[in-house]
Amino acid sequence: MKLVVGLGNPGQEYENTRHNTGRILVGLIEKKLEGQKVKFITPDTFMNSSGKAVAPLVKTKKDLENMIVVYDDIDLPLGKIKISFNRSSGGHNGVGSIIKSLKSEEFLRIRIGVSPATPKGVVKKPKGEEAVLKFLLGEFKKPELETIKKLSKKVAEAVETIFSEGREKAMSLYNQ
Repeated sequence: MKLVVGLGNPGQEYENTRHNTGRILVGLIEKKLEGQKVKFITPDTFMNSSGKAVAPLVKTKKDLENMIVVYDDIDLPLGKIKISFNRSSGGHNGVGSIIKSLKSEEFLRIRIGVSPATPKGVVKKPKGEEAVLKFLLGEFKKPELETIKKLSKKVAEAVETIFSEGREKAMSLYNQ
């Protein structure tokens, strides 16, 4: 089974927050990839417990290889994506929970940039744990949300490429 997981928090109060970028995008790409043999989930657990929702769906090494986790990345500029494989959580609690539950880092991730950037592309992220939390749990401004919605086409194409041509091909096309 091919599985695409969108990380975020359940509940209306989190709906359009930066930390819900994975949920937002998976909801959008699910419509674009209708009819394909892919299961899309947005866990009903909170971010820090994402592994509890994912673990029952990943029973074999093949399931692990066919899983893509989509989530927000404060280290990337808004509108950028980065596909990675077999990496640490990078401090992302949702990914950390999945790694802990599956006892493996060997799965694909599509990281979605949520931070503002200078015209030269230098990320301007908040400093300090409290400021980072406030930023991530803050709602997207309307133009930012439009950027995320436009990005759904690229993310859908990346998911299709991963499942049809492999992760290396997808990385070479989408990691710029």
